[in-house]
Amino acid sequence: MAQTACHTEPQHLCMPEEARKRAARRLSIARGHLDSIVRMLDDPDAYCVDVLRQIKAVQGALSGAGEVVLRGHLQAHVATAAQRGDSDEIIEELMEALKYT
Repeated sequence: MAQTACHTEPQHLCMPEEARKRAARRLSIARGHLDSIVRMLDDPDAYCVDVLRQIKAVQGALSGAGEVVLRGHLQAHVATAAQRGDSDEIIEELMEALKYT
């Protein structure tokens, strides 16, 4: 299984390919919204509420990408920790990662 093999290198980003694609898609959406905000701020007639709406959209897209990456980490590393015998290390790593969510 690919998940076990990719855990051999510490700090190596290893998640299912579908999760990578979904996270990248959400980040592309966030980038589009962010570009839109920058353009809006260049417009002296931009309405504040519209800017705030776009900022919220970026936050949502980033949050969604974070959830996808976290789920991939849970699937690729946490769910298989007992089989590898590194449960304690993975628990500590997960507690650290949860600080960023």
